[in-house]
Amino acid sequence: MNSDDRRTTRARFLHRTVLCAFAAVLTPTLAAAEVYRLADPNDSVIGTPFYVKAKAEHTLLDIGRHHGLGYDEMKQANPTVDMWVPGDGSDVLVPAQHVLPDAPREGLVMNLAEKRMYHFRSPTEIETFSVGTGREGWETPVGTYKIIEKIKDPTWTPPESIRREHAAKGEILPAVVPAGPDNPLGQFALRLSNPSYLIHGTNKPWGVGMQVSHGCTRMYPEDIERLFGKVEKGTSVRILDQPFKVGWLGDQLFIEVNAHTDEALNKPVRDIIPAEIANADGVVVNWEEVKRAREENAGLPRLVGGRRGSMSWHHLDMIF
Repeated sequence: MNSDDRRTTRARFLHRTVLCAFAAVLTPTLAAAEVYRLADPNDSVIGTPFYVKAKAEHTLLDIGRHHGLGYDEMKQANPTVDMWVPGDGSDVLVPAQHVLPDAPREGLVMNLAEKRMYHFRSPTEIETFSVGTGREGWETPVGTYKIIEKIKDPTWTPPESIRREHAAKGEILPAVVPAGPDNPLGQFALRLSNPSYLIHGTNKPWGVGMQVSHGCTRMYPEDIERLFGKVEKGTSVRILDQPFKVGWLGDQLFIEVNAHTDEALNKPVRDIIPAEIANADGVVVNWEEVKRAREENAGLPRLVGGRRGSMSWHHLDMIF
């Protein structure tokens, strides 16, 4: 097969992977979070990306929230589409596919690099939510914690440092902000064993999927309400930072890139795939595809290899 044929075959494969540019009609209602069930506990890829047709009144944020996706995710997946005026009839990619983080599959696992949290109802049943995280200077802390308190209709006592920050902008914060529509914590909050940090709702949902908070984790109001009713005190919360996630779906190897630092953007290609995978017997990695995934930095799983001799290898061989 010549190089043109390989490119054509690969393009057709990726076209099918994205559901042949499926054109959905977006309704104004918010979609319920989906529970993904892994058929094989060794798999690490959930969901399927697809396209929708934007309507004149939609922004990418509207489309993203409808499907449980945040600002950066929609921007990464649609670099040529205007965030605020995508245009009536424009094709918008919904990147509703994810490689699971490299972490124990229990409790809550949050990956700061992708601004996404995974709720493992079991090792093979997963819900996932877009989140907003701490901005520069107020970074959400990496570590392993537990939920120590569940709070309905929380009040907010802003630290003195935050009150001074707002005062410098001419905004006077009260010592205590009562529960209600003006409370930045929303209607539900989960306090971590590092008690200064909460997972909570927000009265500014368009900040979900961005680095905008003072360290706490923000969720869409509908998402935190759903999660609040499902997790108990004592649930583990692992916060990590993985700009490169590698995982299997059957005999196919995928990588997802969410790189936001110079170190990640310039990481040597051969160091991106863990050696125990790249050097395993029968595993073939297309390093050009790994490089392309790093450069595109699309936040969407990309097929980069597989197991030679498997039933799917014939198709992989045509692509690579």
